[in-house]
Amino acid sequence: MDEQKQENKDIRFEEAIGRLEDIVRRLESGDVPLEDAIDLYKKGMELSAVCHGKLQSAEKQLVTLIDKEGEATAFDPAQGGNRDE
Repeated sequence: MDEQKQENKDIRFEEAIGRLEDIVRRLESGDVPLEDAIDLYKKGMELSAVCHGKLQSAEKQLVTLIDKEGEATAFDPAQGGNRDE
């Protein structure tokens, strides 16, 4: 299982979302035996955690912006893109 977690960690966000969507479709179809459904659910939860982590990482990168003088500055959502005000 650790090998699967490492594979999920190295996966691109778009691929992880695609796999997660496939799992959801299979589970929603209702044609999956119970044991397989449990395994799919676990894989889905792992992929969901990977996606969440990647989104949080992207958000952290976007929170700091570069101002006109080339200085890193915290992003203030209340000001939006208006840095001169």
